[in-house]
Amino acid sequence: MNALMTVPKNGGLTRTTNSATHLPTWSSLLDDFFNRDLTSVFSQNFNTGISLPKVNIKETADAYFVEMAVPGLKKSDFQIDLENQLLSISTEVEEKSEEKEENYTRREFGYSSFKRSFTLPETVDEEKIKANYREGILSIHLPKKEEAKQKPPRNIKIS
Repeated sequence: MNALMTVPKNGGLTRTTNSATHLPTWSSLLDDFFNRDLTSVFSQNFNTGISLPKVNIKETADAYFVEMAVPGLKKSDFQIDLENQLLSISTEVEEKSEEKEENYTRREFGYSSFKRSFTLPETVDEEKIKANYREGILSIHLPKKEEAKQKPPRNIKIS
């Protein structure tokens, strides 16, 4: 006779005995399946590539700043395009490796990409946009047109 401890849904412990079989019941199998973290179950054997990177956007009186965290890439991996006030940032990376031994050859390859697009306000001076990639951070400086820059407050004298 085998004594098992089970935890019912109400959280209390009860002692049960199972003398017929040592196999789990259908209900316990279904509970185990549906209570798992399915994301990790289905993704653990698959290379999902680059996920969509997080972006910080900041506005100052003179410009907008876009920062994107994309570690592990080179600046040559990025494609930044501007068309009709639509700023697009994309990358495509292909990785290949090959290992040769006496009795076998193993080849692995992967392909990953992303694309983020932003509609720019008309206040951005498109001719002066600059981009920089350093230590895993892609930074894009979007200066405002001179007429769109905030002017400091001034005091108006009453005559």
